Amino acid sequence: MTYQLNFPALWPSLPELLAGLLTTLGLTALATVGGIALGICGAAIRCGNRPVLRALWGGYVEVIRNTPFVVQLFFIVFGLPGLGLKLTAGEAALLAMLVNLGAYSTEIIRAGIQATPKGQWEAGRVLGLSRAQTFLRVVLPPSLKRIYPALVSQCIIVMLGSSVVSQVSYEELTFAANLIQSRTFLSFEVYLVTTLCYLLLSIVMRHVLMALGRRVFGGVAA
Repeated sequence: MTYQLNFPALWPSLPELLAGLLTTLGLTALATVGGIALGICGAAIRCGNRPVLRALWGGYVEVIRNTPFVVQLFFIVFGLPGLGLKLTAGEAALLAMLVNLGAYSTEIIRAGIQATPKGQWEAGRVLGLSRAQTFLRVVLPPSLKRIYPALVSQCIIVMLGSSVVSQVSYEELTFAANLIQSRTFLSFEVYLVTTLCYLLLSIVMRHVLMALGRRVFGGVAA
């Protein structure tokens, strides 16, 4: 039995696929900005001198890094309502991606900070800067430059993981693909196009973020 490819049959569904793609882009953009900001705060806490805060944030990092993303998503969607916190599918998806990227970026950024020579901290004190000012103006910029490629890779991983949020009926790219497949039964064509969309997203996202890094940091290793 020979299977006949029928890509033209997908044309009527192209708007749905593009809408899902745009939703994935928006979700990824918000999660990337928020997750990196959360990671910077977490790295500052983990490198700080307050043991209780370090332990609490360290616990959060360990929980997130050692549990599946889909379980984290289901906990937010189905578990939090038991505590009286009800979120829409979009809010839950964004929160899950923020929390996930925040934990991983905390450790990536912390590694960059720990590789920073102690002389930079001392230089900040000599200049009369507070610890917070030294961290933000002296230590953080070269630390981010050092670990930027790894941070970009983690952001792309989170973007690819966003496909899981289709399980809670959030209408992103994978949800759109599943819907189209259930209506057309063109499994091979639909998922091949979806695969190419994710591949294109990954390539474009890496190039855009690396270009942004070169502009901000004045040169970042690929």
